[in-house]
Amino acid sequence: MKVSDILRVKGGTLFTVSPEDALAVGLKTMADNDIGSLVVMDRGALAGMLTFREVILSVVKNGGSVGDSTVRSVMDDHPLTCSPDTEIDEVRRMMLERHARYMPVMDQRTLMGVISFYDVAKAVVESQDFENRMLKAYIRDWPVDEPGTQPAAS
Repeated sequence: MKVSDILRVKGGTLFTVSPEDALAVGLKTMADNDIGSLVVMDRGALAGMLTFREVILSVVKNGGSVGDSTVRSVMDDHPLTCSPDTEIDEVRRMMLERHARYMPVMDQRTLMGVISFYDVAKAVVESQDFENRMLKAYIRDWPVDEPGTQPAAS
């Protein structure tokens, strides 16, 4: 299974923010849309990711206040990325190594979407469920040998 399979099921809604936007604007967008990350775009190019992890670190650093911080001052400016052709097992490994919960999907320099650790886990579970159903159907339909016959020799 590839990242493109997840994007096809997930849909193409993307929420972005500019690096010069106030952090409060990014937080409002995240809260209004019940999402845990925003893609930071600068002049049509990926500039970073803003996730709740960066926000929490910034709020703690500022004594519990967002203040007048900009997205640029808080964002991850070197986010982990993948391509639509990346295998899901590779994405899982990458996300686990970097403790990343969100990953922009890039096709060359074009942003195709964002996948989350939840999206990856859901895809793996659904794939395993499908395999289990297929195996159970195969076992259920297993041919029964008639008494007194020998299985064919290989």
